[in-house]
Amino acid sequence: MRVLLIAGFVTLAGCAGIPKGITPVKNFDAQRYLGEWYEIARLEHSFEKGLSDITANYSLLDDGGMKVVNRGYDAQKGEWRVAEGKAYPMKDPGIGYYRVSFFPPFYGSYVIFGLDKADYQYSFVTGADRSYLWFLSRTPRVTKDIMEKFINEANELGFDTDKLIYVKHK
Repeated sequence: MRVLLIAGFVTLAGCAGIPKGITPVKNFDAQRYLGEWYEIARLEHSFEKGLSDITANYSLLDDGGMKVVNRGYDAQKGEWRVAEGKAYPMKDPGIGYYRVSFFPPFYGSYVIFGLDKADYQYSFVTGADRSYLWFLSRTPRVTKDIMEKFINEANELGFDTDKLIYVKHK
């Protein structure tokens, strides 16, 4: 219970907004963002520590939000871990800036600051501060060029890319 309370407090504290100097993508289309995404790289957090084969699946809710289902394999325990949450636009739904919750009523920021706008094949995401960073892709592997683009852009925005965890997928 204490871990849940701490996670909830951190999520609530994280709801403050967008890290300074980071701009969420504009002309965001939630319909095109729906479906399965593979986590390619991230900064480490306790809720994902030791997981492989991490995916996020987004689907529409009746109230205009998105259902979020995160899934990852814990090899040490030999089991899948699943977390379900909800995400809602913070302001304009055409901006890649959402509030997401896995522990209602606490919400954290979900800021899409990089996106393959042509095909929605990759996405760069942060939270309310630079300790949160994810690289998501529609495929479990990406080209060297896209990986370099992610690392370069994250470095320019002040993320500590030396601490990136590269997620293994089968």
